[in-house]
Formats: sequence, C-alpha cells, structure tokens
Amino acid sequence: MMLSDLYYDAVVVGGGPAGATAADDLARAGHRVLLLDRAGRIKPCGGAIPPRLIADFDIPEHLLVARATAARMVSPAGRQVDIPIEGGFVGMVDREVFDEWLRQRAQAHGAVRRTGSFETLQPTADGMTLLAYRDGQGLHQVRTRTVIGADGARSAVARQAVPGAAKGRCVFAYHEIVRTPQPTPAGFRGSRCEVHYDGRLSPDFYGWVFPHGDTVSIGTGSADKGFSLRGAVQRLRQSAQLDGAQTLRREGAPIPMKPLPRWDDGRHVVLAGDAAGVVAPASGEGIYYAMLGGRFAASAVALCLKTGDGQALASARKAFLREHGRVFWVLGIMQRFWYASDRRRERFVSMCRDRDVQQLTFDAYMNKRLVRARPLAHVRIFFKDVAHLLGLARV
Repeated sequence: MMLSDLYYDAVVVGGGPAGATAADDLARAGHRVLLLDRAGRIKPCGGAIPPRLIADFDIPEHLLVARATAARMVSPAGRQVDIPIEGGFVGMVDREVFDEWLRQRAQAHGAVRRTGSFETLQPTADGMTLLAYRDGQGLHQVRTRTVIGADGARSAVARQAVPGAAKGRCVFAYHEIVRTPQPTPAGFRGSRCEVHYDGRLSPDFYGWVFPHGDTVSIGTGSADKGFSLRGAVQRLRQSAQLDGAQTLRREGAPIPMKPLPRWDDGRHVVLAGDAAGVVAPASGEGIYYAMLGGRFAASAVALCLKTGDGQALASARKAFLREHGRVFWVLGIMQRFWYASDRRRERFVSMCRDRDVQQLTFDAYMNKRLVRARPLAHVRIFFKDVAHLLGLARV
C-alpha cells in the first residue's frame, strides 16, 4: 500500500462527461481537485448532443463528427416518419474522443488526473475522508474534504456512501461501432439519425442507427435480461444494410432508468451523472443531463467547502429536479405506455407524423425545456393523444 499525505478539496471519481465537467468547474474556481478515472472505459452511446449543450459547455466545433439535420422513426411494420430538424441540428460526437477532451480541459484548468480504480472511502477523526484507489503501482490513499461519485450506473461510491443507492434500476445498452461503408447503402444518410421502435429490436426501448461521419453507432437496450441485444443489433444491421460493414468495436454497459431518491450522504459525498440516475426515460439521452448534473454537483461541493455544512450537498439533486424533474416524469410515463407493445409503438410512430408533435418535441430537445410558447399546439396534441390512446386515430 502506498500512503499519501496529499490533500484535496474534492476527489471526483469517474472521468465521463459528468465527472470531467464537475472537476473542470471546481478547478476553474480555484479548488484543489483530483480526477480519478478507470483506463479503457468507453460507454455505449449514440453520441447525440443538442445545441443547448454545445452552448452551455463551450464545446468546440472540431469535436462534432457529424451534424444530424433530420431524424427517421421506424415502426414495427416498417412505416417511416422523417422529421426535419428545422433551423438547427443535433451534434454527433465520438465518446472516446469527446470524453478525453473533457478530461484534458479539466486538467488544463488545474485538476490533477490519475488513472486507477476506486476502492474505498473511510471517514477520519478530523472530519476528512480517506479515499483509496488502485493502479498499476498498487494501492494509494488520499485525503479529501469532499467526493463526487461520477462512476456510472451501479456506482461503487454510491453503494458505499449514499443511502438508498441499491434502489436504482438499470437497463443494459449494447452497440457496435462500424466503419461507414463507401459507397453508402441505399437509403442511408450521414445527416440523419434513425430510431427503430420494434419489439424484435427491444421489448421495452428502441434500436438506433446514428451516423458519426466515418463510423456509425448501431445499438439497442433493454431491461429484459433474457433478451439478446447482440442478436437484435445483428437484425438492425441487416435491415440498415450495414451487416457487411467493418466492425471496429463492441461495447455494453448498464444504463440507469430513473434518478436515485438521494444523491448525497449529508457529509462529504454527492453523486452525478449515471451514478445519480440522470438518463432521460423514453429517449435514453444522457450526455447533456450528465454534464448538467456534474455542474450542479460542483456547485453543491463549492457551497459545502465554503460553509462547512455537508447538508449543502443535497442542493445538487434539488437543483436538477427543479429544472428537469417534470420532463423526466413525462418521459417516464410515455415510455411505460407507448413502448409496452408493438401495437402501441405503431400508434406512437403514427402520432409523430403530426407537425405540432414534431416541432414541440424538437424544441424541447434542442432547448431542454417544456415549450409553453404555443398553447394552441399543446391543446391540439392533447386531443390527438387521446384519439390515439382510444384507438380512434388512423395508424
């Protein structure tokens, strides 16, 4: 064991978008920060980031490997609904490159980076926390005033420190990154994301085909442990005419289904990102919410460091749910209802032909808020929803 007398204001465990953002914010504010990340960690992810994220977190143009200007929704029966993204785009990033850039930015602003695996937390008599991690040289210990657990779904930090962490539920996501074939298959567009709502591809979620410039992410997810995700991805590759494309890598990981009931221990530890459960239901979007959660966690830690009051750490969850709790609630209801059967998926895709639905959906996605500027459109959508729920609308 290698003992260290190094002292930090905060140790951030996990260097994904949530952890890297938290470390960057705290380092910029002048705090002494350690960013600890495991080697070789890449999360299966479609890689979509909205303009709101690009603006709020100062993401440079060169990190965008593609710009999606349209989305295609595909029903179980093969019906297609193409939705243009009017007046904007969705940025696509390669998580391997994107996450490393975020970590490097935090380091450039003063965060100390270490590669290793988190082991344990232990309170000390003087009110600090002794954090142990392991790398190729052995076991190390550092002293810190606060800890941000951003180590993903089924977080080891959460299990050790945060009451109720075991209540978190996960789905498992799997994708394959393939090289974009040249010439591209008929019907494939490098500026269009495809979302497939089909029980053969996922009994409770969806499959995706997301272009990344020179590569394509093809994936799916499910909470059904008996469902073959690899088999589903193979079927999706065949339908997208990408079954012959060169496979560059395969990745799988658990994805949380809803925010945890508590994100902190009231003393020294607060969670962020997947560790806190902030992946949007129905859409599965996680990058923006992870980075925002990391920012809220950093603000909570800064307040805790300033006041010495561990109860300040609870402000991270309160701030997040105040801003996005209603969206998560609505999306959760939508997923439970519309993804329950292929019959309902068929109606869901049909409903998305409506221009009011399309515009309000993308306004909400791009700007990360429920849009209230068009009340008549909301009224029309309500009655259309009722018609679909009662089976009165044409599919």
